[in-house]
Amino acid sequence: MKHEISFVLNGVEMRVRIDEHLRLIDLLRDKLGMTGTKEGCGEGECGACTVLVDGRAVNSCLCPALEIEGKDVVTIEGLRDVENKLSILQTAFVESGAIQCGFCTPGMIMSAKALLDANPEPSEDEIRDSFQGNLCRCTGYVQIIAAVKQAARKLKGSS
Repeated sequence: MKHEISFVLNGVEMRVRIDEHLRLIDLLRDKLGMTGTKEGCGEGECGACTVLVDGRAVNSCLCPALEIEGKDVVTIEGLRDVENKLSILQTAFVESGAIQCGFCTPGMIMSAKALLDANPEPSEDEIRDSFQGNLCRCTGYVQIIAAVKQAARKLKGSS
């Protein structure tokens, strides 16, 4: 059975017809072309598919698409500025060497975004805690934590 839902995606109002069992990740990637969101495990264990729903980090592989009715969804593509430049957080990941192979990076950045939006000056322990649902197979997370610290400093300086 098809359902029509309305929501905001990366600042743009959307209205789409979807199957009732469609997952958010499939809506984003297959129907709306937001391929920056990656599917790693499909079971909510790796965090590669993390997006923001009303400002909260959500595993899009576990979220039924019907649940985003009336909500605000932000993907990695939504972090670019109006000139299509990388955000401060994305730039910090690049500059800190936190991208490695890059597969987990969108989910890591979205988890970091949720953290920094809620807590602009997180401690290292708070940063580590924010990544509990995100796995990276390439690194020991040192560069990722450094990237979040760098972004926090730059964001503080820009406000």
